[in-house]
Amino acid sequence: MSDEDFTLTAGDAEATVRPGNGGRVGGLRVGGLELLRQGERFGCFPMVPWCGRIREGRFLDGGTLRQMPLNAAPHAIHGTVRDGGWKVARRTAAEAVLTYDLVEPWPHPGRVTQVVTLTEDALTLTMGVETHDSSFPAQIGWHPWFNRNLGDQDVQVSFAPAWQEERGEDHLPTGERVEPKPGPWDDCFGMPDGVAVGLTWPGQLRLDVTSPERWVVVYDEQEAAVCVEPQTGPPNGLNTLPRLVTPLEPLEATTTWSWTRL
Repeated sequence: MSDEDFTLTAGDAEATVRPGNGGRVGGLRVGGLELLRQGERFGCFPMVPWCGRIREGRFLDGGTLRQMPLNAAPHAIHGTVRDGGWKVARRTAAEAVLTYDLVEPWPHPGRVTQVVTLTEDALTLTMGVETHDSSFPAQIGWHPWFNRNLGDQDVQVSFAPAWQEERGEDHLPTGERVEPKPGPWDDCFGMPDGVAVGLTWPGQLRLDVTSPERWVVVYDEQEAAVCVEPQTGPPNGLNTLPRLVTPLEPLEATTTWSWTRL
C-alpha cells in the first residue's frame, strides 16, 4: 500500500496517520478540535528501539559495546524508527497496521508493527518488536505533542506517580528515586500500577493517557505543547533496565488515549 498520509474516522473523531514520516499520528481531531501540535517533527511518533536519551549513544549488547549516532549530542535520543518510512500492511476506516523493518544504524534485524485503532471516544496505539535472528535489548514508547492550549486556558496535567527518577545535569536518570516534584518537567516518573495521566483543557475536553507500562516521561518546558510519553523503561534504559527481544518473545506495549467533552 502507499505510504501517503491518510485519515481514520470514528464518530466525530479523526486521526491522521503518516506512514512516510516515521509512522506517526500526525493529527487527532475531536469535534473539530486538534489535540496534537502540527508539523513534521510533532504529532505523536513511536520511539523504538529505545526511548529518550542513551548516554553518549552507547549501550552494551551482550558483550559488545554499540554506538548510535549522537542526534542529541552528547547523547542519542528517541530511537531510529521515527526517521524512516513505514509500510501500511492493512487499513480499514478506523484502524491501520503499519510495519517497519529495523535497519542501520541499529545493529540487529527486526520488525516493528504498530496498530492504530480509533473509536468515537478513544485512540489506542499498540506496538511490538520481533526478531527471527539474534536477540537484542530494546524499548518501546510514544512521544505525543499535545497542544498546550485549545481555547482560552492552558491544559492542566494531573497524575500521581509513586516516584520520580532523579535527573542529573546530563538530563539522564542518576539511578536514584525521589519524591515527585512540581513542574516544569522533563522527567521520568514511575507508576507501578500502570501509567495514568489526565490532561484537562478547561471548558473543552479531558483526555486520559493510560498504559499498562510503569514509566512515563512528562515534558512541559515548551510554550506550545505538553508531552506525556508512556514507555517500557526509563531513559538510558538500554543500559540500566534492558528488555530483551528474542525469537520466542517479542517486546510489546500499548497506550490508550480516551476523551470526554466538557
